[in-house]
Amino acid sequence: MKHQARKRFGQHFLVDDSITESIVRAVNPRSGDNVVEIGPGLSALTRPLLERVDRLKVIEIDRDLAARLRSQYPPERLEVTEADVLTVDFAQFGAPLRIVGNLPYNISSPLLFHLMPYADQVRDQHFMLQREVIDRMVAQPGDADYGRLSVMLQSRYDMEKLFDVPPEAFDPPPRVVSAVVRMIPLGADRPRARSDAAFSAVVAKAFAQRRKMLRRGLGEWAALVPWDEVGVKETARAEELSVAQFIALADVLHEAGVVGAGHGV
Repeated sequence: MKHQARKRFGQHFLVDDSITESIVRAVNPRSGDNVVEIGPGLSALTRPLLERVDRLKVIEIDRDLAARLRSQYPPERLEVTEADVLTVDFAQFGAPLRIVGNLPYNISSPLLFHLMPYADQVRDQHFMLQREVIDRMVAQPGDADYGRLSVMLQSRYDMEKLFDVPPEAFDPPPRVVSAVVRMIPLGADRPRARSDAAFSAVVAKAFAQRRKMLRRGLGEWAALVPWDEVGVKETARAEELSVAQFIALADVLHEAGVVGAGHGV
C-alpha cells in the first residue's frame, strides 16, 4: 500500500536513484561502520546503505513507516528507534558515529543544534537539507547568508556543500531546491571559547540585530569590551566577524562575569 506523505512530519521521499547513489558514494560506508540514519522513510537510502554495512540504526518518527521497516528488514540488520529525533540521546549509539539523513526541513536548524553536543563521538555527518540552509551553514564573514547558524556550526565542524538536488527528485516535490552537505567535527585542538554558554549568548545577541554596529547590538555588554585587545572594531557589524573574533568577544565577556559565568560546557 502506498504511504501518504504526512505534512506534519515534513515528509518528502527521495525517488531519484541517481541522487541516492551520489549520496551513498559521498558517505562511502564500510561494512563495520557505525551508521545512524535519520528519517529513513521509504528506504531510499536505507536499502543501499544496508548493502554496504553489516548493521544499520535508523530513527523514524512515523509509526507506520517504523512498522514497515521492521517488517522489511531483520532486527539483526536494522535497529529501529521510533521517536522524534529531537528527543533522542545519540550517546546511546556509541562511537565513532556516522550520521546520515534526508532531514525534515521544518526541524533542520533545531536538529543541527541538537547534534552539536555529540560531536566528539561523531566521525562525520551527511545531510540533505534545504539549499538555503546549507548556504547559511557554509557562508563566510561578509556574505549575505552569514549569520548565527554559520558561526555556531563553523565553531564545531568543517563543512562542505557537495551538490544540489532538484525538487523533482522527491515525491511529493518540495517547493525549494535541496542540497547535500558533509560535516566533519573539528578536533580537540580547535579554537574554543572558555565558556560554550558565553559564546552562544554573545553570538545570539550580536545577530539579533545584525544590521546594528556591535557597540549598539551588544547593548550594555559593549562598554566592557576592550575592542582593540580583541581585534574587533566597535563599529563592526556581526556579519563581519570571524568565528575566532566571536570567541575572543565571548572570552572577555565571560571573564567580566557578564555571560556564561559558571556555565562552561
